[in-house]
Amino acid sequence: MSFLSPAPAEPQQNLLFVNFNQDSSSLQTGSKHGFKLYPLNSVDTLEFTHENNERPNIHLVERLFASSLVALVSSDHPRKLDVCHFKKGSEICNYSYSNAILAVKLNRMRLVVCLEESLYIHNIRDMKVLHTIRDTPPNPKGVCALSPHNEHAYLAYPGSAQAGEVQIFDTITLRAVINISAHDNPLAAVTFNQQGTRLGTASEKGTVMRVFSLPDGDKLFEFRRGLKRCVDIQCLAFSLDSLFLCLCSNTETVHIFKLEETKEKPQEDNSWMGMLNNTFRTSASYLPAGISDVMNQGRSFATARLPSAGLKSVCTITSLQKIPRLLVATHEGHLYIYNLDTVEGGECTLLRTHTLEGQALEHPTASEEASSTDRPLTQATGEDASSSYAATVRRPHSASSSSPSHATGGSGEAAASAPAPSDSLPYQEPLDGAVGGEETIGALRIHDDSEFPPMSHKTS
Repeated sequence: MSFLSPAPAEPQQNLLFVNFNQDSSSLQTGSKHGFKLYPLNSVDTLEFTHENNERPNIHLVERLFASSLVALVSSDHPRKLDVCHFKKGSEICNYSYSNAILAVKLNRMRLVVCLEESLYIHNIRDMKVLHTIRDTPPNPKGVCALSPHNEHAYLAYPGSAQAGEVQIFDTITLRAVINISAHDNPLAAVTFNQQGTRLGTASEKGTVMRVFSLPDGDKLFEFRRGLKRCVDIQCLAFSLDSLFLCLCSNTETVHIFKLEETKEKPQEDNSWMGMLNNTFRTSASYLPAGISDVMNQGRSFATARLPSAGLKSVCTITSLQKIPRLLVATHEGHLYIYNLDTVEGGECTLLRTHTLEGQALEHPTASEEASSTDRPLTQATGEDASSSYAATVRRPHSASSSSPSHATGGSGEAAASAPAPSDSLPYQEPLDGAVGGEETIGALRIHDDSEFPPMSHKTS
């Protein structure tokens, strides 16, 4: 989950986008001046390893794990997607869509572009459009998620604009998997674990988070953030080991939930607290269903405090220097690193605050020098005819009359497409509404480090 903003919050801040990559090994930022990539491997230091100021007003930037492939969208051309090899400074391809791009998701098999009422699934090896999911419920915030797993490469998106239904779609077989009724209120956030076997959800009400198993859709866990107020959920993320789920909102508190089954104690707890808890559990079965559910919901295992409420932020739990840490990056230009006690939980201790500015590396790393002999990538030269970025990125109602009715893929002709399975209705033919990729792209060797080498950087 990521966030974007149509304008900086303060004159001195120019960040338009902040997000972590699929395995939280990198942080990427978009700004009025371009984009930056920060490797995440140390608590004490934060230096960006790449900066590009040639593309202004970047409000979406997604990196494929720790490789050199990035997908970019500028607010100057909100309908245009650029896919680039940033270390070579070359453009792999570009596509233009019928409406503004609200989100871009990547894994090693697929690239997904989310518009307000449609989703485009590209084959990441040649960037051709494989499938288009059209006439989805209105999704003006671009709520969606793509599993990072190669085999369980599920796509999640809202199945209803009135309720919290989640549609799960398999981007490999191009078939609908299951529709999960997750919440009574519309979805605010969805996220997958690294294995693609669990789905985390939160609604616009922001009080209850749920975790479901995939592909069967069974509810595994249910957590309550609080009782007093509804909040705007901004990010929901699993830890890499799937043992924790972290959540940040427009409040100053970041919540961390522990995903563990409650085990029955081998012997009766005769303490005062044990008897009180047993009384609550027993009485819950006699209460109305709504009240009983509230009593049985889990609470935060740990929390962290941001400097103030109202910050736009994204969060993740990852290992830095072999110790689990909570990381929170804000639109205001800070990265907060907290210590997480994975045994006792409680209040997380703030270890370090970094400003999302700094000095680029003056000398190329060993992998950067080696990459100079890599096979060059073909550059595309397509122009985007879209108008400038408006105050919002909601789909213009008049766009359908002027939008292209067919797409061309990486070869300059109609992109080869997989036929839509007969049981996947209402999903439509794949080539409607995206144009681009005028020149041939050879099959990209995503797993070949000579073509997309991971960034190497110093560790402290």
